[in-house]
Amino acid sequence: MTIAQLQYYRKKNGYSYGKLAELSGVPLGTVQKIFGGITKEPRYDTLQALEKVLLPEEKVNYLEEDHEDPLNMVREQHFYNAGNNVKKQKELYTLEDYYALPDEMRVELIDGVFFEMTAPRTSHQTIAMEICMALSIFIRSKDGECVPFAAPTDVQLDCDEYTMVEPDVLVVCDRKKITGPCIVGAPDFIVEVLSKSTRKKDMSLKLSKYTNAGVREYWMVDLDKERILVYNLENEDSFLTIYGLEDQIPVHIFNDELVIDFAEIMKRIVVR
Repeated sequence: MTIAQLQYYRKKNGYSYGKLAELSGVPLGTVQKIFGGITKEPRYDTLQALEKVLLPEEKVNYLEEDHEDPLNMVREQHFYNAGNNVKKQKELYTLEDYYALPDEMRVELIDGVFFEMTAPRTSHQTIAMEICMALSIFIRSKDGECVPFAAPTDVQLDCDEYTMVEPDVLVVCDRKKITGPCIVGAPDFIVEVLSKSTRKKDMSLKLSKYTNAGVREYWMVDLDKERILVYNLENEDSFLTIYGLEDQIPVHIFNDELVIDFAEIMKRIVVR
């Protein structure tokens, strides 16, 4: 869980810092520093203690199953594979290194770390294409300013030299963020279709990055567990909603006027 998520559940439960410290066993000074932004990288056991107090039991179960501490993930040493040449990362990479990679190598750069991206499955591509098409048709029908994109589209998320991500589907409503090479800044809406190779990254590290960057809405389509996790990042009253693959899901950034019918999308999936 990110600090932003913990802050949401603290407010939702109405806990003061003192009450949270009492229930979790975390010292009051530590709680105040975490939620006050002084402690940027809390210990993992501290985060776990806070989660157990703040999260409903059913959410704890799936978070413990699927999520890892994004801070620990960033600290780990990662690899990227270029044919037979496997390079171990020992320092932070920049956009200069990113643009120097061979065209056939698909990676994301997150906080100076390269993450290899494997080719998506056909079901993955179908879902992304159908969502992007629905977004495009709706925006055109409203003569809207927003612009939908599908992968591969580079997003310089933090407007710095250390992060370049490639969401499966995104919508940008501030056209000044759209440049020739990439999107500069946070998109308004992002969809990631989870795969075995990207699941942990998409559900923890990317969730944290998208939340902190100012993305308004983030969907994770999980075919293996037959669910869609919808994070309404600008509305604390409906921060996370979990849907099934047969559901009709409203797009919050369009005031729920657009509804994506996943039952119809799943009819177009030939092989999962």
